[in-house]
Amino acid sequence: MNVSRRWLEGFLRRPLDARDVATRLAMAGAPVDAIEPLAPGLEGVIVGLVEEVRPHPNADRLRLCLVNDGSAERRHVVCGAPNVTAGRKYPFAPIGVTVPHGKGGGPMTIERARIRGEVSEGMLCSARELGLGEDQSGLLELDTEAAPGTRLLDAVPVGDDRLVVDVTPNRPDLLGHKGIARELAASYRIPFRLPAIPGSPGATSPTARRVDGTTATIAGLRFGIEDRDGCARFLGARLRGVRVGPSPAWLARRLAAVGVRSINNVVDATNYVMHELNQPMHAYDASRLRGPSVIARRARPGEAVVTLDGVSRTLTDEMTVIADEAGAVGVAGVMGAAHVEVTEATTDVFLECAWFEPRRIRRTRRALGVSTEASYRFERGVDLWGGPDALRRCIELIQATAGGELVEEPLDVWPQVTYPPRIFLRPARVTQVLGVELELRELERCLTAIGATVVSKPADQRIAVDVPGWRPDITAEIDLVEEIARQHGYDNFPTELRPFRVGLRVDAPLETAAARVREALAARGLFEVHTLPVGPSEGPESVQLLNPLSAEEAYLRQRLIPGLLRQVELNWSRQTRDVRLFQIGSVFRTGGGPRPVEETHVAAVVTGARDPAHWTDPARIPAPELRDVDHWDLRALFEACVALALPGASVQVDGAAWVARTPEGRIAGRAERLDAEAPPWAAPVYGFELILDPAPREAPRFRALPATPAAERDLALILPAGVAAAQVEAVLRRAGGALLERVEIFDEYRGPSLPAGTRSVGFRLVLRAPDRTLRDAEVDGLVGRVVAALERELGIALRAS
Repeated sequence: MNVSRRWLEGFLRRPLDARDVATRLAMAGAPVDAIEPLAPGLEGVIVGLVEEVRPHPNADRLRLCLVNDGSAERRHVVCGAPNVTAGRKYPFAPIGVTVPHGKGGGPMTIERARIRGEVSEGMLCSARELGLGEDQSGLLELDTEAAPGTRLLDAVPVGDDRLVVDVTPNRPDLLGHKGIARELAASYRIPFRLPAIPGSPGATSPTARRVDGTTATIAGLRFGIEDRDGCARFLGARLRGVRVGPSPAWLARRLAAVGVRSINNVVDATNYVMHELNQPMHAYDASRLRGPSVIARRARPGEAVVTLDGVSRTLTDEMTVIADEAGAVGVAGVMGAAHVEVTEATTDVFLECAWFEPRRIRRTRRALGVSTEASYRFERGVDLWGGPDALRRCIELIQATAGGELVEEPLDVWPQVTYPPRIFLRPARVTQVLGVELELRELERCLTAIGATVVSKPADQRIAVDVPGWRPDITAEIDLVEEIARQHGYDNFPTELRPFRVGLRVDAPLETAAARVREALAARGLFEVHTLPVGPSEGPESVQLLNPLSAEEAYLRQRLIPGLLRQVELNWSRQTRDVRLFQIGSVFRTGGGPRPVEETHVAAVVTGARDPAHWTDPARIPAPELRDVDHWDLRALFEACVALALPGASVQVDGAAWVARTPEGRIAGRAERLDAEAPPWAAPVYGFELILDPAPREAPRFRALPATPAAERDLALILPAGVAAAQVEAVLRRAGGALLERVEIFDEYRGPSLPAGTRSVGFRLVLRAPDRTLRDAEVDGLVGRVVAALERELGIALRAS
């Protein structure tokens, strides 16, 4: 939304600073993306009074001017403009001033010059030379009472700032200057009102007469609604004797300030009202209406209309059109037809002001492939109850700039009258939500600042609030509480922690599990990232998007690891070697049904140094590859995450990788070295991904530290081919019973001294009794039973020393 600072000043009746306005709008929820100064470079240009004009002695087309620039001396200026006249005021650029557009088209600094033998001490400027328009046929005449020497920016309202406001879809009222001015007036705590229209007599047009039913006649023209689903309210007025022509300078400047090209005084009036009140309107040449009639109806299948842009558009019966007896004269809420547009030959104008159903306009705009300022507003929702004010404003503006008289009083076709909603607000609820008790007077101030009507109801401890029609986003009590917080000012709330009531609803098990894993991985130095859930196809189970952003992002992701690898490669491209990332997110696959199967996974990638180098470490090794993370670091990280994410799962070897296997035998995760496009200096990348199980975990129980010494025994066992260390550990724990506290692997050997296909694995058994010190005989007996169980169940023998 483009907003003019000077236009806002007309509402607030005070000068504004663009940066201050941007700050206040940001606090109101409408951040300003950019501030664009209009007509820059005019700071040195002043008002000059031409006191004398005489012919140039050596050039027929040049004149010698004596200019009063506010100083004691008069300036001699050579001028070639045909409209220079003694006694008139023009923009004057003294020596040393730079004007935006010189003879070559770029900025030009004014210098003392001799032109055909005569000295010129400055330049009288045209609109083009000042960057205020394209007219370069003559000087820009100034109609001002300002004294000679006054800065042009102070004397004439040409200096302005365009603020590009980021308006969210739920605030359509901010698509008009009145809505922005309302927010600023609440921020400054001052009143505001509509700017006066130059040349207007001040008398407003009569209020539109409401029609009972769906059609009526205005000055011999049939007017009404046939498509009540697409058009809820339809207003119209007819003016005759209108003189269509160029808009006055103030109107053209005001539209140019928001990026709108001036067309003529009638069309500009409708555009002015749209940008001021957020009510799109349309003007028709009434003499070209066939029938004549103006009806809002459904389009007929295959019906065509040539719109204002000269394109013939074919319509469907899902669209609403404005039509006369012969056919469509406009696509409702989008664009009018070319054959009824207002031109300089027009003297009979019909004005239309309507409320169209937003979803219908959005579908129509998409189907036709055209977007306009009107459709942008209609599809977000204009004020259903503000149409009469907008129509009166437009009539006043047309009569002030183009003349004309109303043939009859305007009509308001509104088949089903409705009223803005009334919401009851409890002050106690405001205190409960905001944590601060506000006085009733402050509550009323905040609500009236947004345009609401407040009725106090002290008997039942409620306030009745009539919501303004331009705020369709306010539908419940909590919305009013949010508005009170916004108008009271977020900075005015205390920053200390206040008492609060703990909620009774527990978190979802999945969120609890995710929080547990997130905390553990962050504690190990990993950073959480969020990648897009789309990417290329990963196989036949990939879920394809119907409307992808690009061909490379046409499928929902099946795994998190590819996205994390892309982030690792991005870090490498920026010379970052040590990367530790994790993500918790949803993955998708086809499930044979109408909807894809969704799972929550956790994934992590690590590469680079195991520990960062530090000057306090005397044994640090210069070669980084000697202290990089390896597959054993990956296993430790994987096992820790499996213990938190998959209760009851075990980690097992699968070739060069590890897998997490559930008690039912299903593989639910995998950890391994990953392939990536790495630079020569990068370390290997390791990663894992596993399913996040939301099953509740038992709370950890307290267990006192042992008070008795432990006994340790090392066993060097020869494992046949195909026997995993996890199988051996399971037998050891079962045979060791309650006295076996811990099992650790401390060595592995493969070599020619062992039978073919076997390996030697060293297991350390830690034995302890909680109530006594174990004797050697008791320990030896238990070890003997363990060795016998291994030989009996797995065929494992002790390695000879």
